[in-house]
Amino acid sequence: MGRFTDSWRSHLLVTLSGNSEGRPKWVGQIATGDDAGYFGPGSAAWAVHGGMATMVAGIRALLMQTLHPGAMAGVHDWSRYHADPLGRLSGTIQWLITVTFADTVVAQRESGRVAHFHDRVSGTYLDARGEERPYAAGDPELLSWVHVVFTDAFLQSHLLWGDTIPGGADRYVNEWATAGELIGVQNAPHSADELAAQLKGFRSSGTLKSDARVAEAVRFIRYPPLSRGMLPFYRIMFAGAVASIPREYRDMLGLKRSRLPVVLGTRLVLGVVGTLLGPSSTSEDAARARLARINGADELTA
Repeated sequence: MGRFTDSWRSHLLVTLSGNSEGRPKWVGQIATGDDAGYFGPGSAAWAVHGGMATMVAGIRALLMQTLHPGAMAGVHDWSRYHADPLGRLSGTIQWLITVTFADTVVAQRESGRVAHFHDRVSGTYLDARGEERPYAAGDPELLSWVHVVFTDAFLQSHLLWGDTIPGGADRYVNEWATAGELIGVQNAPHSADELAAQLKGFRSSGTLKSDARVAEAVRFIRYPPLSRGMLPFYRIMFAGAVASIPREYRDMLGLKRSRLPVVLGTRLVLGVVGTLLGPSSTSEDAARARLARINGADELTA
């Protein structure tokens, strides 16, 4: 049993971080810097992004992002998710964790890296009315869509499977608006009501679309090339992510909520994962080490 647990933990760490020790090289930069960052201990962002529900939130966010044809075109035309799905996942995790836990200089630099990558992503797509439109990853509408579904996925997943959020849902949405603004999002929502209204606005405007590309992406997200030992746990979390998505979007994605108690099943899986990974992440530990260094320096100069 111990050998199996060690093997599964190693597979899990490689999947999430690209490193069997759970500490990719970029985590080291979180310990550098001279300020507390945009959020800090006790923030809603630390609570949400440091929780196990992020694993399900990532699945939900990826599923929802496919429904905007411009965003889907960018993924289809430019993403390496078929050739290197774990590499793409690791890149997304790097941005999320760095902006959450690093100091402001490192967070800005990481956001600049993401924005620079987006500079070359452009092309055309057929919108929901069948008309050809140009797209670029830096378009305000696409940035807004990705930010809104990302924020909604992490918020709703944490409300289902996480602990209490300091300051509640409004504080999380307001805090994470800062991260959106760092990569160019305009008019980011600052409350849970604003978030819900913006998400509804995309659907009611007729912008969203389901087609063969969406179906292909959904299949890939549903059956990713993970190790055999991880697949049963992933399938439960996938079913949990689907159950957390409102029915109108599930219908567009061609997905049905399982009749099994997958919300409870997901909670159990996340509990197992939390036990295997430990009470804190290497990223949070690095951030706390930075804060201890800064506080110690302050005491010496007081």
